[in-house]
Amino acid sequence: MIYLYDEPRCEALSARRIADYLRDKLGAPVELREDVFAHWWSLGTATDDDAAQLAERIARAKVRNPAGGLSQAHLLDGETEFELRRLRSTEVRAFGYLYDGPKLAAAYSDLIVPAEAADLHIVFTNQLVGTWDPGDRRYHARTIVCSYPVLISTTGLVEAPARPREYYLLRQQYASLGMSDAAEIDLGPQMAECCLFHDDPKLTEVAKGYGLQAAFYYLAGGPFCSDPGCRLFNAHWQTEMLYAQLKSPYELCPAHESALAALREQACTAD
Repeated sequence: MIYLYDEPRCEALSARRIADYLRDKLGAPVELREDVFAHWWSLGTATDDDAAQLAERIARAKVRNPAGGLSQAHLLDGETEFELRRLRSTEVRAFGYLYDGPKLAAAYSDLIVPAEAADLHIVFTNQLVGTWDPGDRRYHARTIVCSYPVLISTTGLVEAPARPREYYLLRQQYASLGMSDAAEIDLGPQMAECCLFHDDPKLTEVAKGYGLQAAFYYLAGGPFCSDPGCRLFNAHWQTEMLYAQLKSPYELCPAHESALAALREQACTAD
């Protein structure tokens, strides 16, 4: 069973279309749920103390310095209060903050009831998530964190893969003219073919491929592919991501097509 949690804070995301896509591709049951916090509240078992503890865990997953690791400093009251407001209302967004993906997933894992612990849970979130790279000793923003549950960041789809060099040059030109605040708006039409922007109509189609990556992580043990035309390709540039998800002449490479056929056969056998 696959449980897919919506992110209503991202208006461009259609979780229903993603659920339909995964159901069709995998031949497996997919249940679409509301925002992960709203679903938790709907179970009727969470108390105010539970919410306060969860808000604190999420606040402690926030990365204050991407080059310095997680801070052990004392949390400010406002930090926990912000997270508490966010888990109570979908009107509260988390733009501008980076969270440690594995720690955030560990906090979210407590929202999963024991009866569903063996199933795949995919949480779409507008929180920007990252992982610590011991090689260069800094955090890097990610599109997806393959964990329990799997986190797919709608903000990360926009911010994590690097944009083309031309994008940054244009931003510098706007900034030199004192127009840095308007650059994001003006660059959208110019860079639409090679960049993904916030509330971009392309976002749902791109997110389908990341939902498929989550399924391969859980069902086949490997979410990524080295073929740049495969939807499982681990893209580090926006141009790579858009090619794999939107422009490639095929959805999956031959090896992953075969793996998908095997997964569909398993699903049919289980039924």
